[in-house]
Amino acid sequence: MKVTDIQVLNEKETRAGFGEGIYEIGKENEKVVVLTADLAGSFKLGPFIKDIPERFVQCGIAEANMIGVAAGLTIGGKIPYTTTFANFSTGRVYDQIRQSVAYSNKNVKICSSHAGLTLGEDGATHQILEDIGLMKMLPGMTVIVPCDFNQTKVATKRIASYDGPVYLRFGRPKWPNFTKEDGSDFVIGKAQQLSEGTDVTIFACGHLVWKAIEAGKILEAKGISVELINIHTIKPLDTEAIIASIKKTKCAVTCEEHNILGGLGDSIAQVAAKNFPIPIEYVGTKDTFGESGTPNELLKKYGLDSPDIVAAVEKVIGRK
Repeated sequence: MKVTDIQVLNEKETRAGFGEGIYEIGKENEKVVVLTADLAGSFKLGPFIKDIPERFVQCGIAEANMIGVAAGLTIGGKIPYTTTFANFSTGRVYDQIRQSVAYSNKNVKICSSHAGLTLGEDGATHQILEDIGLMKMLPGMTVIVPCDFNQTKVATKRIASYDGPVYLRFGRPKWPNFTKEDGSDFVIGKAQQLSEGTDVTIFACGHLVWKAIEAGKILEAKGISVELINIHTIKPLDTEAIIASIKKTKCAVTCEEHNILGGLGDSIAQVAAKNFPIPIEYVGTKDTFGESGTPNELLKKYGLDSPDIVAAVEKVIGRK
């Protein structure tokens, strides 16, 4: 398959995928409980609250307490999903997650919306760009960053039967939706190959998967053969898929809506350094906070847009 074959089905918010997914898995699995820190609307929890009110807990603006309550619920066999913005899901409550969830391997699903620059106008205080690094460093924590509405929906449902703590990261804006509706192309811990190529591998996660697709179409028109891989599960990482691809293309670009320090790029580079050293270029924020602006304005300003990916590919091929 070539990157030019990928078609957009529609545009939907990834957080809306969470809302549909949590409602469906809540109806299917009576162990599922949803907790929120005063953000039911942002997470599209209306249908869940209406039809399953006995398994919904409004914790108010008390995120640390919410994590503690969730950890306690697991002792009774429940599967708690916590919901708040990514900044409050990680930075504000890191001690509670480390001590009460990760250290004791509690089966808590930490679900985080409004991640990265595409949060937009709320600005730097809410645009966390360090959360992937924070969460992947915790022993036993699974980290999933789906790329679109369909993938977020299926990931939300699948983590209910996935044992152990999970960090699920998604976003605020409407975004191109292009993966399979039935979720047959999503397996936790397995990279999703979107196109086959020989000149360069682009590894991407979250919203930047679509930006990488846009870049791939430009590159293919220039005669550059692109292998595009969606690393939706950053931990555990699909090292076999990464090694197989970089041995073929012998160079890579990593793309993430996150600081290049500690994110997806660092994980890819570690695999390459240990197994098959290659030139790598990073598309992500460069050790900086964000600012207020529209999602696309911010992606452009901070070097996370499709032209930036094209430039990174051309640079890394020149380094081969």
